[in-house]
Amino acid sequence: MPKRILVGYGVDVDAVAGWLNTTDGSPANPTNLSRGVFGATTGIDRLLALFARHNIKATFFVPGHTLESFPSQLAKVREAGHELALHGYTHEHPSQLTEQQQQDVLDKSIEVLSAFDGGRRPRGYTAPAWATTKHTIAQLQAAGIGYDHSFMHHDFQPYWAPDPAQSTWVETDVSQKAESWMKPMSTLRESSVVEIPANWNVDDWPPLQPSPGRAGSHGYVDVESVERCWKEQFEFAYEEYEEFVFPVSIHPQVSGKGHVIRMHERFIQWVNSHEGEIVWMPLEKMAEEFREGRIAGVKIEGGAEV
Repeated sequence: MPKRILVGYGVDVDAVAGWLNTTDGSPANPTNLSRGVFGATTGIDRLLALFARHNIKATFFVPGHTLESFPSQLAKVREAGHELALHGYTHEHPSQLTEQQQQDVLDKSIEVLSAFDGGRRPRGYTAPAWATTKHTIAQLQAAGIGYDHSFMHHDFQPYWAPDPAQSTWVETDVSQKAESWMKPMSTLRESSVVEIPANWNVDDWPPLQPSPGRAGSHGYVDVESVERCWKEQFEFAYEEYEEFVFPVSIHPQVSGKGHVIRMHERFIQWVNSHEGEIVWMPLEKMAEEFREGRIAGVKIEGGAEV
């Protein structure tokens, strides 16, 4: 049988929201806000043109703040037939919120996106900064969200996301006796949420977005190095599996830059040069393929009965 590869772009339209998320209410840097405006305007326009040239339908993960602040730009995305999915309201990191705050943000985000998309509820979610909590999957499942794109139990296969709320583990606290933390993680238990795995190594932000003072940011990596990293991962999966998913995470304020657009042009053409069935699709379609049994995916196992 020929290989079958599901490839797709997850576009995080953080725009101004990501820069407003100062967590303590401290003033945002207006120059950083201008970078977000670039992403929501010029960046989106350039990515829409790129996708149109290659007949690609993508997933746009849109914070509620972005949608309400740049409705005409997101209308272009909607009218071009791309998926709109959840990404917080002001790019709040769930790991910094209480359980109730997480729920309130999720409820508001669903309300905003549903109203904008003609009453169609969003199908998918990606956690801002992929900073999840034990409540993330349970809240998505309760809200009827079909898939998540935040976890990394696998890199090239979809799976039923384990629900962290149903597992236990003990963080190391060196102020306590060692016996307090020397215990195994309990058995992982599946949810009904499909996971389309996240992957920091196929994300444009860390290597290509200058963020002075922020840990884990570079911003000036040669795009050829990034392109080579993405290709190496694709080649590994292509050799290892007969079928796999390859979601690519990008941001309009990063990938909307000219040198990065040129990288995407080369990468898309290179992916399409492979033999087999190469299908570009939104992430909701990847989740649908798994849910309906057209791609086998994997089962995530681990932990001990405790």
